[in-house]
Amino acid sequence: MNDGELQIRLDLFEGPLDLLLHLIRVHEYDIFDIPIADVTHQYNLYLDLMRELNLNVAAEYLVMSATLMRIKSRLLLPRLDDEDEEEEDPRAELVQQLLEYQKFREAALEISERPILGRDVFARKFESPDLRDAAHDGQYLEVDIYQLMAALREVIKNLPADAVHQITTSRVSVRERMTQMLDLLRGRTSMLFAELFAADVDRAAVIISFLALLELIRQKMIKITQIDRFGPIRITPLITQPTEAGDAS
Repeated sequence: MNDGELQIRLDLFEGPLDLLLHLIRVHEYDIFDIPIADVTHQYNLYLDLMRELNLNVAAEYLVMSATLMRIKSRLLLPRLDDEDEEEEDPRAELVQQLLEYQKFREAALEISERPILGRDVFARKFESPDLRDAAHDGQYLEVDIYQLMAALREVIKNLPADAVHQITTSRVSVRERMTQMLDLLRGRTSMLFAELFAADVDRAAVIISFLALLELIRQKMIKITQIDRFGPIRITPLITQPTEAGDAS
């Protein structure tokens, strides 16, 4: 990174079990019959993207990757015909861990939803019409980090192929991109996730934009939502920005 760029340190990842539950939920896998080959492939794709984003990949993620590979290898081994006892499913221990984690995660979410307004959470000064309408319809959904990363993969996949002889130009820093994003949101109640990457012409620019987005989330300057599950992701400002003289209201 350049000296002028922010050092990204985010606490958005709950851990490898959280990522596995996300993959099981999104792909509608049976938690008691996990297709280990598919899950391992999807899990490692996320790890590769985390490394490319220069996010710190905790050791527990790497341990889980090794565990998935070990289970996958055991499932591929041929069974001996003369085995007297039925061998335990190599996935059993992982399934138990996921069930325990899911139970505590749901309990934590229930506790977090209890009223704390005025103690360490304060109301916004304005309410976005998009969020208000969605909340009234019972369709307002938060977007987690893994859904954001899946959306990022789609943005990268749709980029034009890199030129063989590409000249590297000076790029904006993460801090500068954050300012540009806030300028895009000025005077708007929300915008689509893909709009933030419309001007990015290559993979490196997209990654800088994504890091800027994560930092804005961490600083609670924007909110990421969906009206419907797996629907378009929208970015909503959580701060009021002064309108410059001459700007349209």
